[in-house]
Amino acid sequence: MTRARLQDLNKYGSGSYLASDVTVLLDIVDKQAVADVPVSEKEALIQSGQRHYSEMLTLEQAPTARHEQLYLQALTQGKQRMASDIANIAYTLHNIFQSSVDDKNPLIIVSLVRAGLPIGVLLQRALADSNSSYSLPSKHYGISIIRDRGVDSAALQFILDNHPDSPMVFVDGWTGKGAIYQQLATSLEVFNDKSHPNFGNIFHQGQGVIPLLTLADPAGVAWLAASEEDWLIPSGLLNSTVSGLISRSLYTEPQSGLHRAIFYDNLVDSDHSLAFIEQIDSARQQLTLSPIILATFRQPRYRTQSIIDKLATDYNINNHNRIKPTIAEATRAILRRDPERILLASAAHPDTELLRHLCADREIEINVLGAKILPYQAITLIKQRVK
Repeated sequence: MTRARLQDLNKYGSGSYLASDVTVLLDIVDKQAVADVPVSEKEALIQSGQRHYSEMLTLEQAPTARHEQLYLQALTQGKQRMASDIANIAYTLHNIFQSSVDDKNPLIIVSLVRAGLPIGVLLQRALADSNSSYSLPSKHYGISIIRDRGVDSAALQFILDNHPDSPMVFVDGWTGKGAIYQQLATSLEVFNDKSHPNFGNIFHQGQGVIPLLTLADPAGVAWLAASEEDWLIPSGLLNSTVSGLISRSLYTEPQSGLHRAIFYDNLVDSDHSLAFIEQIDSARQQLTLSPIILATFRQPRYRTQSIIDKLATDYNINNHNRIKPTIAEATRAILRRDPERILLASAAHPDTELLRHLCADREIEINVLGAKILPYQAITLIKQRVK
């Protein structure tokens, strides 16, 4: 992306995406107004309970040349699969909603910032493709969700007020332990009453059915997912530079407005956000196999809870938030947190090459546990801080 292109963006309301791709409902604040907290200090504050993770940021740096190379390698490797997964999700949504939405009352796609944003943009483009078999009127928003704090209720209410007769689905990139699903379910419980005026917007699949869709669902909690595998989702290997140059969100009390974020305008020369979308979307348009209708689930299955519980026991972990499963989450934890060790299912799986590179670079211990952690290919354990 060029700096001239950056100037055309509407007050960063779409991040570095096109305005037609998404409306991001975040209060974008100046970087100078946000304290840049070193990782080690942030970790100590989080684990001691002095600060919540959503109150602090460690400002991102541009990825290294090697990191960029491994991301591009992952993109080449996973492009066709991701394109096919997006087509299958779009086709399934078309099958479910084609008789209940129209141009006046489109399907509302609500991406959970940040991991959901690239997936939501790809879905928005797929559903807008009049040459496909799954074209469907839709509108895409990005909103914040924060563990222990919930969905940004101000942003959600804005969407409901502007689309009172539209169904909505929530989008995330992948599931790890299922924590975000649980947080989403808790936040939406207030609407889970048939007498609530917005019950039908959210619980259109039935009372208590959380309409969360993901690309990958190893935890087994999503209503709709392209697969339950832990695989190398390319967008999981970068942070803001594949998510519209938007930071992780910062909590704001509901009465004070939208959750906050910063826009990394200093990383514009490293931004892959639009290029990523265009490559996957182009591959989707060139698919030759017909899309398939995917299964949906009314209730979570929690496929991996026993694995998480066993790891917590084996490594004497009292707080499950220190366990970061899936390749994507394990990678992000290395980049943003202070890891103790990495657990791998295989010592040389091609999907964990970036993880292993980052571990070597930072001298982080790797333990290979084989089938004990499957379906996860990788798990990061966050270092315990002495209170």
